Formats: sequence, C-alpha cells, structure tokens
Amino acid sequence: MLRLYSGPLSMYGMKAEIALREKALAFDLIMVPFTAAHAYEPKHPEVARINPKAQVPVLVHGDVEIFDSTQIFEYLEELQPQPALWPGDRAQRAQSRKLELMSDEIYFPPIIRLMGLQQVHADPAAIAARAAAAAYYDQMEARLDGREFLAGAYSYADIAFYMAQIYGHRMGAPMGAHPLLRAWRERVAKRPAVEIVMRRLTGFLAEHKRPVPDFLTHLT
Repeated sequence: MLRLYSGPLSMYGMKAEIALREKALAFDLIMVPFTAAHAYEPKHPEVARINPKAQVPVLVHGDVEIFDSTQIFEYLEELQPQPALWPGDRAQRAQSRKLELMSDEIYFPPIIRLMGLQQVHADPAAIAARAAAAAYYDQMEARLDGREFLAGAYSYADIAFYMAQIYGHRMGAPMGAHPLLRAWRERVAKRPAVEIVMRRLTGFLAEHKRPVPDFLTHLT
C-alpha cells in the first residue's frame, strides 16, 4: 500500500495527492498535525526521518521512501503508466516537464515572497512580486491559445500550475483578465481527483476563518 504524508495547507502535498487519485491508486493519506499557533511544529517523526527538510509530501511504498512532489510524479508514472500524465511524444513530454518545473521555480517564488507582504500592499517588493506573477499569467494565457491544457493533453504540468495559482490568488496575485487561463482553470477543477482535494482544502480554510478563493466557494 502506498502511504502519502501531506498537510492541510501543503500545495506540494496536494499536487501529489491529485496525481495519486488521477492514477486511481489505492493509498493511505496521513495528514500531519497543523495548528494556527504552531503551524507544522512539532514535525511529524516519519516526515522528519525521511525528508532532511522535514517537509511534506513524503511518499512511502514498501522500501521506497521519497519526497519532493516532482520526484513523486516520476515514481507514480513508472508505477502506474496509465492513465499517462506525461505526454507520450518526447518533445511534448519535455515541454510538460519544463512547465511543471517553471510552475514551481519561476511562478511560485514571487508568491512565496508575497506571504510576508500581504499587509503592505504598496511595498515595492510586493508590487514586484505581483508583477512577476502577472507576467507569468500572460505567458500561460498565450500558451493556451488553441490548447485545452498547458502541454496538449492533461498532464502533471496542469496539476502543478493549478495548485500554484490557488496560492497565488490567496496571497494577493489573482489571474485578472485572462479568459483562456480562467477557462483552463475551470476544466482542471472539474476533474474528480482535483475536486476531492479542493473540497478538503476549502473546508479547512472555512473552518479556520481563512478566505476561500472566489472560484472555489461553491465547494464549501
């Protein structure tokens, strides 16, 4: 049995969980403790043992113990090739991998910077972070011209950016006027695997009196 350690606000944990559900793999989901006062402290002992950074997600499958959502994507694709979540074509697969990486390494760092700047909207660092996010939205809007999903067929690239843009919205960098991107978001949201995970996230946000993104309020 696969075992996934995640957290109620872990973007990367939710990425991994969506992938497991898309693959229709049976797994145990272990949510590490989280409180408003102490966040994820103390760290879950198994997570701390397996991941030197003591962060979720962590995936355990027999003797295999791995962390990092992208590494988990790769493992799941080999474990359960169908339905495929990397494109079959080599060039498209490379593009999908690049887009998944860009979501984590290009789009998300400015969103992380916004996490400490939500009360200082006019701070130059906040303005720069929102501008970086807006530029990325423009890039993805152009990419979706003539496509339903970021790399052609639905893939890990879509899972990664769908989760990342939720946190962008929550941190003060919403999409704005990007009709193709908004339509893409609606297509991804309708997938059963995504809806299951989003219902739990919105329930957690509502329970803890945290704002729920407007495009997810129907799940609360």
